[in-house]
Amino acid sequence: MLFHCWLYSFPGYPDSSAPPWLEGLMFGRLAVVFFLVLSGFSLAISPARHGWRSGGVGRFLRRRAWRILPPYWAALAMSLLIAWLIVPASHFGPPTGMSILVYGLVAQDTFTAPTPNGAFWSIGVEAELYLLFPVFLFVRRRVGAAALVACVTIPVIARGLAASNATPVEGDNWLAPHLAPVFVAGLVGAAVVTASDRVRRLPWGWFAVLAAAPVLALGVAQGSIWTVKHYFWIDLAIAPAMSMTLAAVATGRPAILVRFLTARPIRSLGSFSYSLYLIHLPIVMTVIRRVAPLFLSPGLPVFWFTLIVALPVSVLGAWLFSKIFEMPFKRARSWRSLIEALPRGRRRPGLEVQPSSATHGPT
Repeated sequence: MLFHCWLYSFPGYPDSSAPPWLEGLMFGRLAVVFFLVLSGFSLAISPARHGWRSGGVGRFLRRRAWRILPPYWAALAMSLLIAWLIVPASHFGPPTGMSILVYGLVAQDTFTAPTPNGAFWSIGVEAELYLLFPVFLFVRRRVGAAALVACVTIPVIARGLAASNATPVEGDNWLAPHLAPVFVAGLVGAAVVTASDRVRRLPWGWFAVLAAAPVLALGVAQGSIWTVKHYFWIDLAIAPAMSMTLAAVATGRPAILVRFLTARPIRSLGSFSYSLYLIHLPIVMTVIRRVAPLFLSPGLPVFWFTLIVALPVSVLGAWLFSKIFEMPFKRARSWRSLIEALPRGRRRPGLEVQPSSATHGPT
């Protein structure tokens, strides 16, 4: 979210007009990369404890759809209204009928259409990785972690080296093949939850620092614009450090970071972070493109105004949004259990179910 506040306040990305001391916000892409590593890690914890089995492909995909799609579709409807009535989400203009079809089917990484919400690109990538997740588990179970990493990463590296100047130009879609190794890095790292005590006691945090140091040093030496234009390689290079960071936290170290992440305000924010990701960008763009220009000059004044206004509005809005469109689907695992959870006065006649017939999946 901070990246988007920066991005739309200072045009010209990556050669931004922002003050140098705000340059760190340029690297918002890496936050999404970390999200994908975390996704692979968290989804693989249960399979790691059960011999790297998914518990059934159909069951896994149904649970993912139940968890992801209802808030996504609600955010899509909200984003379409804002893009049509208040501010378009991209320079390609307002969404079209094709946008509704493509984004409604979560096919934005495969097909191109004017976006209703610029943050939705990663949801399409994530959906494709969900489809591949059972395949990844099968390879991990049959031939091991090293073979899985090699099968996913070597073709991506080969594609990168074959590009002009060995630097592929990324478009608006077809990003899942490139980011699959990032997701797999998290999946492989989840093995730490069932590892021996000797492995769990390894200094994973320091391993993460050592793995990240060369990547960060290269970015500093080459500059931020070079780094942004070479994200194809930076994503692959930084993923192992991110995976080892998660391994460190999963084993309780460093203690200060674990205490921070388990603090009540952070846990509360985390509980509706998906909703925040889904709805923040239309709010940020409305403030920057429609509200701030009425009485502020471009640049730093708009940026500060956006932080002061859009940040709390987005967080509060996401909390309310999650109460309606996300939390009910986190607590209930089926329509039957969702209906059962409704107050009796709000249930439709004929839809009451017996408590014993509700089906609850694990949290």
